[in-house]
Amino acid sequence: QLVESGGGLVQPGGSLRLSCAASGFTLDYYNVGWFRQAPGKEREEVSCITASDGRAHYIDSVKGRFTASKDHAKNSMYLQMNSLKPEDTAVYYCARAGSSCPIDPRLVEVWGQGTLVTVSS
Repeated sequence: QLVESGGGLVQPGGSLRLSCAASGFTLDYYNVGWFRQAPGKEREEVSCITASDGRAHYIDSVKGRFTASKDHAKNSMYLQMNSLKPEDTAVYYCARAGSSCPIDPRLVEVWGQGTLVTVSS
């Protein structure tokens, strides 16, 4: 199970940190990622962290602004989002992959419940 927290309303240029706590399995053993889905759009992967080396990969639109990380002791993962833009508005999901990075959403094994991020003045 994955349980998310940390979404909300933020002004353009602001920051938010999303958290995702895992239970029933160890995050470090899997490729894990963050997805988002904006209204009327398909769900897209934002970031993926590979289990083999712990490196995070990002889509171009968030590179330099978003940072994905994991905490082994807390069995949790995080998405630090800075310099937020209105186009970042979406429901964000954490996910455990059944495949390699980048993650095909059809192959996700476990989804978080989603948390809404709204970037607006």
